[in-house]
Amino acid sequence: MPRELSGAHVVVVGATGVLGASIAQQLTAAGARVSAIVRDHTRLDGASVAQYALADVTDHGAMQTAFASVAPFDGVVNATGVVAFGNVAELDDATLARLFAVNAIAPIVMLRESAAHIADGGFFVNLSGVVATQPVAGMAAYSASKAAAWAAMSAAARELRRRRIDVIDARPPHTETGLATRPIAGQAPKFPQGLAPEVVAARIVAAIAAGERDLPVEAFS
Repeated sequence: MPRELSGAHVVVVGATGVLGASIAQQLTAAGARVSAIVRDHTRLDGASVAQYALADVTDHGAMQTAFASVAPFDGVVNATGVVAFGNVAELDDATLARLFAVNAIAPIVMLRESAAHIADGGFFVNLSGVVATQPVAGMAAYSASKAAAWAAMSAAARELRRRRIDVIDARPPHTETGLATRPIAGQAPKFPQGLAPEVVAARIVAAIAAGERDLPVEAFS
């Protein structure tokens, strides 16, 4: 069901990142009031973020407090994530743990802690990316962490249906956010030119407004 973004209150987790900042800007342009949950507020765009709370996404208690401090709201967008490259045979425990802590466990915790504060008829968006359903060699652990989040969001969408809360999993293709240049391990292979962040952000915001419930890679064509 379509929803009106003008006057809506949306929380963007990771609003200082390239994609998160673009989503916040486009939500604001659509008339929404945007709150942010970030680790460093000095990097926020004050023109598109009305208020903020500080938290690391792997600190579950801090996330609970952060959501409560900006509640109530109509929706949440999780635009956080980390990436690592390399074969499974070369994967170390610390990298594996970090990938799952940020990419898989954190989105589940975010949904758990925010659900009670989301208005009925609202939404929760997680960006899992194309690798969630199209895993890539040399990125097995990263793909697995995103696939775990995709599975959780798919199931949670059914759990929250009675409250008409859309749990939207977005799986855009490679996007030029610069994340590949900041891996927590390994070195990125040569990727073809990716989508512009503002294009991906616009598609996600349009999906929220249209009431779409899933954004597979084909939706970004």
